[in-house]
Amino acid sequence: MHIDLRIVFAAAIVGFTVGLTGMGGGALMTPILLIFFSINPTAAVSSDLVAAMAMKPVGGGVHIRRRTVRWDLVRWLCIGSIPAAFGGVMVLQQVGDPVAIEDATKSLLGITLLLAAAAMVFKSYLQGRRSAAARRASGSPHDVRPPLRVRPIPTLLVGVLGGFLVGLTSVGSGSIIIVCLMLLYPSLRGAELVGTDLVQAIPLVSAAALAHILVGDFQLGLTATILIGALPAVWVGARMSSKAPDGLIRPALVFVLVATALKLLGLPTPLLGGTLVLFALLALPIWGALDAAGHPEPIWLRAGLDRKNWIRWQAWLAPIGIGFGVAIAYFARARPQLVAASLIARSDPVSA
Repeated sequence: MHIDLRIVFAAAIVGFTVGLTGMGGGALMTPILLIFFSINPTAAVSSDLVAAMAMKPVGGGVHIRRRTVRWDLVRWLCIGSIPAAFGGVMVLQQVGDPVAIEDATKSLLGITLLLAAAAMVFKSYLQGRRSAAARRASGSPHDVRPPLRVRPIPTLLVGVLGGFLVGLTSVGSGSIIIVCLMLLYPSLRGAELVGTDLVQAIPLVSAAALAHILVGDFQLGLTATILIGALPAVWVGARMSSKAPDGLIRPALVFVLVATALKLLGLPTPLLGGTLVLFALLALPIWGALDAAGHPEPIWLRAGLDRKNWIRWQAWLAPIGIGFGVAIAYFARARPQLVAASLIARSDPVSA
């Protein structure tokens, strides 16, 4: 069994990122294997899934012990996702021609990564709205909430969508599904969303991995190489997650996902470079303006910052490129002050 130290290093970077941000590793590891190491697409997908099958229970176990898992939702998600994951693998194999399978996998992965990037942006937007609503309501996190009304059919369909995407590309269990859950169940707490998503991903990823093993495109050496780098790095990243500048890391991850997706979809290098520059110049200040707008005026006053100017400078200057620099300053300097002011306001709601 050959261990490639370059893949170990890449897996360590991905594992650290997963532990730091909670982002699904399939959205990063599989594209890295395809683009930088020229691994066969189906082997990359299957090995990444088997590695994820070993890593998912670590995070899921934490949430089970903390009782932040909605088992009623997990049940309906799994009813849809497990057979759909098998189906996704079988559909991929029915293409038949190895070259066609490789091309199909790359295209599907590129499209799914674009969906994952959009899901990350939308998730941040939803989280901002929920946080703002909670601050306006000035409710205690320990207030009694109405019982959650489970919607079986929509939840099952979310499982089908996520399972099919995971079976095809290994991407979706940690990005697409959690956004769908936020839309279906806006009253769920953040810890419940993450815990439910992690636990439902264990049988989902296991089903997809088993299907890939059965069709014979699994490589033990590649999976072992990924695990050697990723497992300790996930633990280190999780330990450091509380100190991470998440507001700056997630936009960077979205940029990486978009760049990888466009590369997999075959965009020529000169056009890819120009597209990414334009995307960065426009997307970051727009994201910054939306994020800034999600913080209410009292938090800005507590932080000693001018809300209108930060929003205006990023939004108005985005089309001419200057807004990018303002957005960097916002995420690096202003946003941490807002987060600190929000924490103080939560601990002392009377004076907020």
